[in-house]
Amino acid sequence: MPTYQALALVTSYWKPGDDFIREIIDAITKKVDDGDFVIVSEKALSTAMGNIIDESRARSSFNAKIIVNCWMRVCWGHILSAMLHFGPKLTQNLREYPIDSGSRHKQLALDRAGLLQALMFGSEGGIDGSNLPYSYVSLPLANAQEIAERIREEIRRTLGKNVTVAVVDTDKTFTFLNFHFTPRPAPIRGIQGNGGVVAYMVGRIFRFRKRPTPLAVAGVEIVAEDALRIANVADKARGVGSGTTVWKMAKRFHVALTGVTWEMLRSIKHKPIVIVRKGVPKRKR
Repeated sequence: MPTYQALALVTSYWKPGDDFIREIIDAITKKVDDGDFVIVSEKALSTAMGNIIDESRARSSFNAKIIVNCWMRVCWGHILSAMLHFGPKLTQNLREYPIDSGSRHKQLALDRAGLLQALMFGSEGGIDGSNLPYSYVSLPLANAQEIAERIREEIRRTLGKNVTVAVVDTDKTFTFLNFHFTPRPAPIRGIQGNGGVVAYMVGRIFRFRKRPTPLAVAGVEIVAEDALRIANVADKARGVGSGTTVWKMAKRFHVALTGVTWEMLRSIKHKPIVIVRKGVPKRKR
């Protein structure tokens, strides 16, 4: 089994309209080599492409309010959090799940991803508010493979390097024996996707191995297990940015959930790109 070395690259925070391909080229110049894997965050790509929505403009339905008041605050906060081995802080956050902004968020999840995704406690169908300001959330990429191919071709054309580009989301894929499954939609081939809250609960209850989810791979043919292994190496090198949840992000900046600004996000290190390279296998002793 090969070992991997990873280098996470610091860039500026990508805002809507930023030239993400130029940002990637500038970051990897003189660092990337033939055969490397260039791993790019889906969240950063979605933000740069303007694939985000301001939830403050949404209107919540009766169903969305029921999900918040009954399912989130009661079921998640008092029953499922214990079953799924959540820590005390996350459990308390779920018990105090915001009614107004939370209902708008759940309405978006219902409209965009469906009920099984809306019943998730976060990142419903790949909809995510972490590392975004105010009431903005990012949407999952509908064309991740096309974007990965475009990035790879620009790297080859500009730098003359033959690399493999992968777009990866931090939402988890669970593994049981050789079967890989994830709550979110549209993973790479070899991973069963779109399982929503059912997939998440099964993975957490049985404590299956969990790793970030590859959404697209452009370059070499790669099986799901290898893609998951590389995505995990990249994720460990990258770190958590401003926080893994909107609660942690708000706590970091000492503001309310919707009080994070673009300026606050620009003030911290962002690592949307990771170069992963095969290392020398360790010799058996």
